[in-house]
Formats: sequence, structure tokens, C-alpha cells
Amino acid sequence: MNHSLRTLVEDCPVIAAIKDEAGLENCLETDIGIVFVLFGDICSIPEIVSTLKERGKIAMVHIDLIAGLGAKEIAVDFIHKMTRADGIISTKPLLLKRAKELGLYTIQRYFVLDSMAVDNITKQTDSNTTDLIEILPGVMPKVIARITGTVSIPIIAGGLISDREDVISALDAGAVAVSTTRREVWEL
Repeated sequence: MNHSLRTLVEDCPVIAAIKDEAGLENCLETDIGIVFVLFGDICSIPEIVSTLKERGKIAMVHIDLIAGLGAKEIAVDFIHKMTRADGIISTKPLLLKRAKELGLYTIQRYFVLDSMAVDNITKQTDSNTTDLIEILPGVMPKVIARITGTVSIPIIAGGLISDREDVISALDAGAVAVSTTRREVWEL
């Protein structure tokens, strides 16, 4: 791939996260450049990705959420071979490692529930397999700042981002981008 994922998200710091067909249709009507696909199954994901790619969008498939795919490396092979997805999102390091081997972009997603989860991000993150980290919920500026201060991998803030103030707070805290399902935020 010619551009780093970090450069792409810095150029397009609001990412459309789509969780259903309505979200897909909505994002096609916008100028948003990067889309996180959070729905689908092994039968529909090739068409979902194809629709996005036809509109010139970068398609990142959250592989953990695709029905019919397991938590094995073959699932990444399927996404790589059967879709034109640019990359995957996962909570599973093994899947991210395989995606990197295949030349796909990778985003490791973390749910930050407590201070132990924050501390574990530093221990569990491998810059050889992860291009970016997404932390959820993304409306925690102090936590975002703490994580960006301890890891060298760029951070995306996702989950519960609902308005301009949330976007600005996350970016000011050190996130390189935000992901959200809210169309009104995509159009900021």
C-alpha cells in the first residue's frame, strides 16, 4: 500500500463506522474517506466492501463482528482473498499478525474499562502487527492522553463520539482520528 494508515487517518480524522445497511447507504452519500465496517456475514461482506471500494472509500473490516468467520487466521485469508478490503480491525493479535503478513492495514481495538486495561495496552501492543490502536469508549480525554503518552502507535478514539466537542477533545488529547456511527459527526 502506498500510504501509511496513519497518514490516511490524519488526512481524514473522522471515520464512518457503519453497523447496518442504513449506515452503509448514509456513508455513501458523504465525502468521508475511511469506513469501519462493523456488520455483515461471510455471504454479504464481499458485496459490502465492493460497494465501498466502488465509491473510492478505504474499507476496514472489523473481522470479529463478521458472522460466520472464526478467530482463526483463515478468516483473515478469506477477507483478503474474497474482498478488496484495505485492512482489518480486531481485538485478536493473531488475526492482526496474519493481516500484516498479507499486506493489509491493521487496527487493534481495545475496550478501556479500568486502569488495568489501560496498563495492559502497553504490554499487549506490537508495532510490528498493529498500524493503529482504537480505544473505546472514545470520550475519555485524560485516558487518551495517558495512552498516547505510553505507546508509540497512533490512537483512534471510538465509541460514544456524538458531537464536535467529543471530536475536538479526543484529537486535542492526542488521538489521530475518531470513529463514529453518527452521520452528523461525519459531516463536520
